[in-house]
Amino acid sequence: MEFKKGNGWRACSDGGRYFGEYGGGMNYNLYELTKEQYDKLDKKMTEGDASLIMYEGRHLYMSVNDRCGPPYTIVFDDDYETLCPWANVVHSGKVWPDALTDAAVELFASEANNREQRRRRREKLKEDK
Repeated sequence: MEFKKGNGWRACSDGGRYFGEYGGGMNYNLYELTKEQYDKLDKKMTEGDASLIMYEGRHLYMSVNDRCGPPYTIVFDDDYETLCPWANVVHSGKVWPDALTDAAVELFASEANNREQRRRRREKLKEDK
């Protein structure tokens, strides 16, 4: 594993796969990145600049604990712990149910990178029943 680290963010290259995390107590995000996105990250970047790059990746996990409502967590990819065992994952409030997460992924353009993965997961669950 190779790491890049800046103020408020960290990224990891692991066997040809790339991941990044940013945030902390109020908002935490974990992403799968492309090599190109990973290569753009520089230790001199602020969390804001790094997050703009990571935001283009595939969202794996999100935790929100701001003052706009009760805290919550969204797990976009159930394998986030296996993919990123190095991550300092923040858990906040209740985890959204799969149906709500699936609806958000289908509705929001920002989560389009998760549609294929979530659809495959739903199909596998149907087949397993």
